[in-house]
Amino acid sequence: MLHRSIYFLICLCVCYSAAEASRIKDLSTISGVRDNQLSGYGLIVGLAGDGDSNQQFTVQAIANMLKDYGINIHSDDVKNKNIAAVIVTADIKPFMREGSRLDVTVSSIGDAATLQGGILLQTPLFGADGEVYAVAQGAVAVGGFIGGTGGPGGATVQQNHPTVATIPGGAIVEQEIEMEIVKNGSIDILLTNPDFTSAVRMADAINRVFPGASQAMDSTTVNVFIPEGFAGQTTNFIAAIESIEVMPDIAAKVIINEKTGTIVATSNVRVSTVAVSHGSLTITIASNVAASQPNPFAEGETALLPTNDVSVNENRGGFRVVEDLPTIERLTTALNALGVTTREMMSILQSLKTAGALQAELILN
Repeated sequence: MLHRSIYFLICLCVCYSAAEASRIKDLSTISGVRDNQLSGYGLIVGLAGDGDSNQQFTVQAIANMLKDYGINIHSDDVKNKNIAAVIVTADIKPFMREGSRLDVTVSSIGDAATLQGGILLQTPLFGADGEVYAVAQGAVAVGGFIGGTGGPGGATVQQNHPTVATIPGGAIVEQEIEMEIVKNGSIDILLTNPDFTSAVRMADAINRVFPGASQAMDSTTVNVFIPEGFAGQTTNFIAAIESIEVMPDIAAKVIINEKTGTIVATSNVRVSTVAVSHGSLTITIASNVAASQPNPFAEGETALLPTNDVSVNENRGGFRVVEDLPTIERLTTALNALGVTTREMMSILQSLKTAGALQAELILN
């Protein structure tokens, strides 16, 4: 248990260095192929008294909705105990056609206690350009509950967040979003983790299959011209590109999460010659309370006598020169021999970075 995190760190580095190349499909995306965010304002009805109180925006929305059904009513006469105002959000995937279904999320913007059992009325969902691309409607699924409000003593029981709900397949796409993939007879491949070396390796791998077709533009973009044999077959060409394997290059990094005691390092971390000292001083203070009682038939009262026991334990320290350790695996092995804990390992890595001996980016979470 003492060195489990350090052992995991070594195994992670070794496994990564032995990993095979990855497909371009897993390392990048195609420029122009993207999701789009939609949102809209809606009303949920049928909440059995758990809806908004007299929120002005809810009342006004109800009055406007009723006018669409030919019912004229003043907003002051609206009672909305069973209705809640919500914001409806969804992501529309690329190439989704008219009639396709989207999952939506509804979130209360008033003071409704819960959305459980409600029905979302027809709600248009707008894109960033103000156009309607989908319409949502249906019964909501909360995944939580709230009970006991207003009961004796004001006791309340709540599970999860009953003011946020989902509607699987609750929106219908009404308008397609055009995707422009091919520009000037070429496509752009965007690296998920931008890196100049990885971009050049990806371009070289593509050129081995399609000679002279690819060029690395920067750390993120690899431009690929569509060969004549794939004219009008963009989908087939992209599928062929995505199956090509590339060995990506990753910068040397050490990530430390002090909250969870996790250390993760890439396999190409290098360490200069250093000297490490390890030792600890532990002071333990124990407080006890003893009772002193008088003898039978004697006068007096029982007294409480506090006592303190103090002990000092200093573990034997060590000062060892850690040399000829080009990799993080060997460094952790040497520190493991010194008997360091995971918490002490974190402090040592930070000190190594301060001394300039850790040739990697140190990230603290």
